[in-house]
Amino acid sequence: MTAVTATTQGVVRWSWACTLGVVAVVVAGCSTGAATTADTPPPTTFTTPAPATAVPAGAPLPPAPVPSATSVTCSYVPGGPAARPATTPATTSVPTSGTTEITLETTVGAVPLVLDRAPAPCAVNSLVSLARQGFYDDVACHRLSTDEGARLYQCGDPSGTGTGGPGYTFADEWPVTVSHGSGGYAATPALYPRGTIAMANTGRANTNGSQFLLVIGDSVLYPQYTVVGTLGEAGLSALDAAAAAGHDGSSPLGGGVPATPVVITGVR
Repeated sequence: MTAVTATTQGVVRWSWACTLGVVAVVVAGCSTGAATTADTPPPTTFTTPAPATAVPAGAPLPPAPVPSATSVTCSYVPGGPAARPATTPATTSVPTSGTTEITLETTVGAVPLVLDRAPAPCAVNSLVSLARQGFYDDVACHRLSTDEGARLYQCGDPSGTGTGGPGYTFADEWPVTVSHGSGGYAATPALYPRGTIAMANTGRANTNGSQFLLVIGDSVLYPQYTVVGTLGEAGLSALDAAAAAGHDGSSPLGGGVPATPVVITGVR
């Protein structure tokens, strides 16, 4: 049985593009299983990936809002085939304070995560629910990027294709909700610091699912990925060592399957 201990409380796609003179990386993932091009604008908006010699500049993430209530109601919308059977999380009385600590037991070592409910209660609620159900057990992190300014693993898809999810989607939370207006995502890239855990999506609003990003190096991304917590140096060291072997470059979208597999064998 997968256990989670609480305290007090698709596909990664990117391209190098210039926006106001800033080299930015666009990263997205298919989380619904319904798309093959990830949660992104049409392919014509992407440029050919180009190497970088230094981490591109990016604005700090905006301050996280203070919750206005002790709990919220979340909406998990059925959509896309489930890569593995999953029960929809509870939707009412979802707490907005405190942290939940879980540890990914992986083939490269333990990776402890601290999930913060305040800025992303619905995302944390979903991740904890899926972890308790064993959704992530024996699931590999299917993609690794080692480019400067985009150093991350993408995990959480039992199908291993980058298109799988839990059979439902849910709305964006911080920093997405404070980084764009009615016209869509902000064009200004932001710095997702090393150690950030964020949700992957399909590149369109409110398409979060089961996939998440483990940021192992400062990464400059458009602020369209809900931040759910942090991972400490113990887990980062294990992931750094695995990432040093690189990837197979198999994806036409950039990056590839890690040469050293990172498989989540269980969650506690």
